[in-house]
Amino acid sequence: MTITTGLLVTASFSAALFLSGTAGAEDQGPGSSKGGKAVDKAPAGVGLTTLLTERISVDNNSKKTRITATVKNGGSKESGRIRLLVVGFDGLTVKNVEGCSPLAGKELPEGSNSGFSCAVGSLAAGASTSYAVDATYDLSKAGKICLPVQTADGATTFWQQGPVPFGTTNPSPDAPATPLLLGTDNQPAGPGRDELARTGPAAQRAVLGAAAASMVTAGAAALWWVSRRQAGPRRG
Repeated sequence: MTITTGLLVTASFSAALFLSGTAGAEDQGPGSSKGGKAVDKAPAGVGLTTLLTERISVDNNSKKTRITATVKNGGSKESGRIRLLVVGFDGLTVKNVEGCSPLAGKELPEGSNSGFSCAVGSLAAGASTSYAVDATYDLSKAGKICLPVQTADGATTFWQQGPVPFGTTNPSPDAPATPLLLGTDNQPAGPGRDELARTGPAAQRAVLGAAAASMVTAGAAALWWVSRRQAGPRRG
C-alpha cells in the first residue's frame, strides 16, 4: 500500500506542475509595434503608434482568445481627435472590443472579416489608451490583425500596424490551449495538417484513465511481491 500511495502522490504532483504551466501561458508579455508603419504625415509634434500583445493563448475547444490593443501618442503635443480601428483577417475574427462600435460590412477594409472602431478622442503628449479585444482564432488557418490610427472622420490614416500575423511553428494540438506569437505565420497541425486533434475533458479523461490503470497494475504487482516475501518458502 505504501508503494501505491507513493505513485499516486507523484502523479498528483506532476498534474499540478502541468496545470501551473498552462496557467502561465496566459501571460501576454509586453506590447509590440511589430508590423507597424507611418502612413500619412501627422501634425507637427504628434507621434502616433500602436502596440499589440506579443503572446496570446487560443483555447483549442472554444477557439476564443483575448488581445490587448494600445494606441499611444509619443509626441510632444496633443493629437487632436482620433480613432483606432481593430480589424481581423483570415482565421482571426474580432468579436468585440470593449467600448468600441462594430464596423458595418461596407466599412470593413478589403479582405477583412470583422472590425471595430474606437473613438479615442484627443491623446495628450505621452499618453496612451488600451482596449481589450475578444476574438476567435481558427487554428486550421493563418490569422492576422490590423490597427489603423486615423482622424476621427477616417479621412486620414496616420499609422497602421499590420495586417500582422499571430501564429506558431510548433502547434500543441493535444494541449488545452495553443500559444501564438505576434509576427509568426501560423502552421496548423493535426490530421492532414488542416485541423487540430480533439482535446478537452474526453481526451484528458482518456489520458488520466490510462495513467490510473498503469498505477493500479504497478501497485498490484508490488503487493503480490511483498506478500510472496512475507509468506517465505513453502515446506513440503
